[in-house]
Amino acid sequence: MFPGQGTTGGEVSGEVREAVEREVGGGEVPYQLAVFASSVTLFYRLREAGVEADVVAGHSLGEYAAAHAAGALTLDDGVRLVAARDRLMSEASEKNPGGMVAVIGADPRAVEEAVAGAEGVVVAANYNTPRQLVVSGERDALDRALENVKGRKVPLEVVGAFHSPLMRDASERMERLLEEVEFREPGVPIVSAASGELLADAGKVKAALRAQMLLPVRWVEVVEKLRELGVREVVECGEGGTLVRMLRDFKGVEISGEKAGEVLA
Repeated sequence: MFPGQGTTGGEVSGEVREAVEREVGGGEVPYQLAVFASSVTLFYRLREAGVEADVVAGHSLGEYAAAHAAGALTLDDGVRLVAARDRLMSEASEKNPGGMVAVIGADPRAVEEAVAGAEGVVVAANYNTPRQLVVSGERDALDRALENVKGRKVPLEVVGAFHSPLMRDASERMERLLEEVEFREPGVPIVSAASGELLADAGKVKAALRAQMLLPVRWVEVVEKLRELGVREVVECGEGGTLVRMLRDFKGVEISGEKAGEVLA
């Protein structure tokens, strides 16, 4: 499993580091590219240690690393696309400011109803676990929508309202870049973070990446699909361990999880 935002700080080495340097030269590495590069480096280290994946999945940005890990996207194309994704989303965030708030312990239906009746741009963006839903949109609209919703509200440290209509311009520009890239048939299936569907051919992988910037992340459906497939152990290719910790909220799903660093130790 490949995480998205909030997972920088990992080692980047070998051919991944070389690919990043080809993209940025001596400049600063964009945030999303740093996340992608450290995740892919961990995946390479796992593969070198003999740990092979039967299926892969990525949360939001992590879908690009998952597509590469599955063999559907080359390293250089992945680096270039993720760097562009960072830039386009940052530009969209400056043009249409917003934020994201995690709601913990609330009934997801109550959150959806509050969002649906709110004024302004506000949507359910990340269905992370049965008890954690992230809402995204204009900051004033977020406050109004969640005012009467029970549960703990945690503002996320992100630069914009991701997976919301405020990203439309970035999404349309990203689609044009993706059209220029040739995707390969994946060697292992990818579980779509937008639907829980298995992406087993190149066309579906490309289509999923085209749509992901505006669609909500349905991680609950990802975990359910993994359970349905008989997965018993997952490894998170990231430093933070967020996706592994989220497994605790899934009652009756007997899937154990470890961070890549723990597996490699």
